[in-house]
Amino acid sequence: MTDAFHIRPARTSDVSAIKKLVAPLAEERILMAKETVAYYESLQEFKIAESDDGEVIGCGALHVMWEDLAEVRTLAASGDWRGKGVGHVLVERLLEEARALGVARVFCLTFEVDFFKRHGFEVMADQSAVDPVVYSELLRSHDEGVAEFLDLARVKPNTLGNTRMIRFL
Repeated sequence: MTDAFHIRPARTSDVSAIKKLVAPLAEERILMAKETVAYYESLQEFKIAESDDGEVIGCGALHVMWEDLAEVRTLAASGDWRGKGVGHVLVERLLEEARALGVARVFCLTFEVDFFKRHGFEVMADQSAVDPVVYSELLRSHDEGVAEFLDLARVKPNTLGNTRMIRFL
């Protein structure tokens, strides 16, 4: 279904469109809205789904956490494009990127459990997938996504109530 849209790296001019895609999902408490500066700081992690007429219709990011661990973040599609393969193509592209970077595991926090199951993710029973040495290093991160992954008390309770999932590549 990529004949109606294509995927490209994000540009600085896309930040307002990313915020616009995230806003309704943040209002529904499906995604967490971020400060504008956070989108600029992580812009290199984002892929953009763009319609053939140039409209930004989706976004997603791959955030590397460790040598073999990354997170799919901020996966969103505009309302008019949901159910038309945008999320599917974005996730597949992000997984390709993870493989190219040498990442062996990709994590996500989501309400869309069935969607991610269709992409090979499974619900995480616990955090045993993280080596204790790596865990101690990750504790030094200031990134909230890393804190969510580690299930740290400072991010509890899970304010969104979403599910931790992981895929082994």
